[in-house]
Amino acid sequence: MQTHNTDVFDEFDETNLAPSFNVAPQSFQPVVRLKGETGERELTIMRWGLVPFWSKDGKASFNTINARSETIATSAAFREAWKSRRCLVPADWFYEWQKLDEKTKQPYAIALKNDEMFAFAGLWETWKDKTTGQKLRTYTVLTTDPNELMEPIHNRMPVILHRRDYERWMASTDPAHLPVDLLRPYPAEEMKAWKVAKAVGNTRNNDASLIEPLKENGASPTPLSLFE
Repeated sequence: MQTHNTDVFDEFDETNLAPSFNVAPQSFQPVVRLKGETGERELTIMRWGLVPFWSKDGKASFNTINARSETIATSAAFREAWKSRRCLVPADWFYEWQKLDEKTKQPYAIALKNDEMFAFAGLWETWKDKTTGQKLRTYTVLTTDPNELMEPIHNRMPVILHRRDYERWMASTDPAHLPVDLLRPYPAEEMKAWKVAKAVGNTRNNDASLIEPLKENGASPTPLSLFE
């Protein structure tokens, strides 16, 4: 994998590659895409929250941090990126909140059972400021139905890609043969989930303690997984 000087404003800042334990919308994060000229993988930095190329002011609405895979082909915000600007969003885990009642939610951390890094299926876009000429590159993460592990926690989950599908996901292809089949839930038996503290709900908190399993009533926490 190559790293190039291609930041969101054409200035690469290596501090954006520092570990983050609580990634927030509108923050700059590493993304992998294929270079148009060579087809090689390229690691770049983009802002989380896709801004369509036709946007008048370059602002992202909160609902563009994720894109429902069922509607990306028809959504004005995502359909052009879906055709030709697909990317990988690297991650070690993600958080989701389980609704317990009208006033209470419990956060979970979710990862692969083997603790390996994985990649979300993403779309990216370039918006150009007509006044200054500056280019803003942004991305969104695709979501799908939950698998058996995620279903008790939330009614959606991010699309996670198998390593064998990375190239096909990013590669240019005929619009009639886009990789729709990859927009599916990741196998539940290859994942695990565990309760974490509610401190993760504040993005100003960003340290390793956020992913520590929550201890309840002095008992040792047990990760939630299936098919043991």
